[in-house]
Amino acid sequence: MAKPVVAIVGRPNVGKSALFNKLIGQRLSIVEDLPGVTRDRIYGECEWKNRHFTLIDTGGIETDTKDVLLSQMRSQAQLAIETADVIIMVADVRSGVTATDENIADLLLKSGRPVVLCVNKCDSLGDVPADFYEFYNLGLSDLFAVSSVHGHGTGDLLDKVLEYLPEQEDEEEESLEIKVAVIGKPNAGKSSLVNKISGENRCIVSDIAGTTRDAIDTTVENEYGRFTLIDTAGLRRQNKIDDQIERYSILRAKMAIERADVCVIMIDASEGFTEQDSKVAGLALESGKGCVIAVNKWDAIEKDTNTMNEYLKKLKVDFSFMPWAPIVFISAKTGQRLDSLFEAIVRAAQNNAMRITTGSLNDVLSAAMLRVQPPTDKGKRLKIFYITQASVSPPTFVFFVNDAELFHFSYQRYLENQIRDTFGLSGTPIRFIIREREKEH
Repeated sequence: MAKPVVAIVGRPNVGKSALFNKLIGQRLSIVEDLPGVTRDRIYGECEWKNRHFTLIDTGGIETDTKDVLLSQMRSQAQLAIETADVIIMVADVRSGVTATDENIADLLLKSGRPVVLCVNKCDSLGDVPADFYEFYNLGLSDLFAVSSVHGHGTGDLLDKVLEYLPEQEDEEEESLEIKVAVIGKPNAGKSSLVNKISGENRCIVSDIAGTTRDAIDTTVENEYGRFTLIDTAGLRRQNKIDDQIERYSILRAKMAIERADVCVIMIDASEGFTEQDSKVAGLALESGKGCVIAVNKWDAIEKDTNTMNEYLKKLKVDFSFMPWAPIVFISAKTGQRLDSLFEAIVRAAQNNAMRITTGSLNDVLSAAMLRVQPPTDKGKRLKIFYITQASVSPPTFVFFVNDAELFHFSYQRYLENQIRDTFGLSGTPIRFIIREREKEH
């Protein structure tokens, strides 16, 4: 299930990043540093009272500067506002209410989103500073005196945020529906694919535009089943806004991936594989989702008898970090091979949710160990006592062994291939958890 989103906004130097760090610091595991993504922590995972949500840290909004920068900053703020379920506006009690604070508050009030005002830098214990009450002039009803440095007031702030978060959805009714995130770099043809599919399948259940996830969901039914297509297109590098657009592009893709069962990674056949494709695919892989690689605009490629084989061979090298992902050559423009795409999506969804009995797994393990003996080190041999499946989405297997250090990566890869070959786990990552059985004395 997708996590709700909370955005922190405000003018520069009011302590937004300090608050962001304090809030995500309540959890040890901060969102991964993804390869190639800017190391500024633009988003993190936050937990409060057993509720999990994604926290966005935005750049400072400056409304009294040059026109170009004004439009860029306003655009950045608008992205955060449109994406969020709840907004935390941060102000500085020491400088009082400024004209920029008033402009930001007006912008937030017009958005219709719930807004909680954090009056920051109230660092002294005891009564709140007299200047705190001035911030009621901003027209926001939920005000909290907070010290992001010391953590005072953050609990009350988060309690109020939780009141506004959407209820956790019951997804049992949607269990037969496959959610598909169409992801990829700009101009790869994501929107064209969604439009083509929804245009060809007239039995459209619903079109939900402008959701809080800032995507357009299109639900379609066809002979392969019922699908909700999450289109993450619509974000372009307009004016190269100091890399902010790129950051929010990654954030939007991540949130769409979280909601999905399967990710269709769109590649532009005319451009081939790029570093940005690797980043996007890495997000899907780390989230444990089913994956299908769709090479779009194949109709525009000049071909001979070996073109597809050569292209496929190169892509397998490019996507060597996910060799289990099927590759389908399509044309969103003409509808070429969309049947093959749906078949791959269904297979990936089924395999991502597959449960395998402990008995079947251990039969495969025994046969694999007979074929290739477990490794040894300094006269000590790895013993694998048994294997069991712990969870799905992705399929996760727990190995109980005598010594985890002996379970080398190469032998893990060998066993992964044996499990995949036996149970046909194409289109999904699988994960291994290695546990040492307590030594008996």
